[in-house]
Amino acid sequence: MFKNTAAWVPGPKLPLEVKSAPYTRPLANEVVIRNHAVAVNPIDWIVKDMGEIIFGWIKYPTIFGCDVAGEVVEVGSSVTHFKIGDRVLSYALSMNQKTVGPSKGGFQLYTVLLEHMTSAIPATLSYEKAAVFPLGLATAAAGLFEKNQLGLEYPTVPKSLSNGKTLIIWGGSTSVGVNAIQLAVAAGYEVFTTCSPKNSNLVASLGASKTFDYKSRTVVSDMITALKGKTVAGALTMGDGGADACMDILAKCEGNKFISMATYPKPKTPPKRFAVPIGIYTFVSWSAKNWVKSKTNGVNTIFIEASTVVENGVGKMIFEDFLPRALEGGNFVAAPDPLVIGKGLEFANEAVEKQKAGVSAKKVMISL
Repeated sequence: MFKNTAAWVPGPKLPLEVKSAPYTRPLANEVVIRNHAVAVNPIDWIVKDMGEIIFGWIKYPTIFGCDVAGEVVEVGSSVTHFKIGDRVLSYALSMNQKTVGPSKGGFQLYTVLLEHMTSAIPATLSYEKAAVFPLGLATAAAGLFEKNQLGLEYPTVPKSLSNGKTLIIWGGSTSVGVNAIQLAVAAGYEVFTTCSPKNSNLVASLGASKTFDYKSRTVVSDMITALKGKTVAGALTMGDGGADACMDILAKCEGNKFISMATYPKPKTPPKRFAVPIGIYTFVSWSAKNWVKSKTNGVNTIFIEASTVVENGVGKMIFEDFLPRALEGGNFVAAPDPLVIGKGLEFANEAVEKQKAGVSAKKVMISL
């Protein structure tokens, strides 16, 4: 069988350690891929630094990593969509409470994946480009299409005709935002989004109708003015301050006064000491203020949990039904661009630190 190596997380707040890992064979509905590119997400360092607050079920040592792209090397007995040698991308469920375990993590040579959370990729798409998708796409899909979230109409290939509704996406150049823009447009929605001026061309190229500078002092009033006479489908927010701003906007608009939030409140500067109590205080105090403001403005809010798409049909709709057709037909663009830190698992710590320091309109990753 295959010889596996992984970048292990030995425990909270500890650097990754590259060493051997067992090769795990797939269950009936699973595939195993040999990873060729693995992306890094904020959750990879947030959970490592402060995971005791909201990810208490994770047992160490373990293997993180949600975004993978590579080649299928083994398929389960009931798998029908893939065969050995297929090029794919997938959402690795390394932190899902029901499937958590080292074999599901992306930061290793061989990862076990669910068939319906895996997508075939065309030969024209590099593994590095493909690995920018999974977690951002799953998070966007959860916020947009789940019934207890915004509950929008599903995307189609070719894209749906306009339904006359406008969606607000706060943080359009983030890895979630670039996917949310394309999914919403494919579902027939007009998109108004925020980003920095340097990224306005990017979000416009993905289908956003109007862009607004999120740092502008008048961004809220500017968006309210632009939305006059329109029916709003709600808002999807990423980044600090997005939910607060969208509450003010939706309070003045007609339509769905609902915000799906992809970003949890966290200290502006990661604390070097007392991270857990400071993290808890930040979350609780923000939640109290958010509750009062939501009641005052008549706007409902809810946090997004990307892994919920695994069991409610949204994941299958996106990864099995929509994305392969959209990629093959050139109807969906790989964004943001990959920022490859190096080739090999030994670059995993450097990649995590780079993501933690912050990047703009880039997806940090390593090649394997």
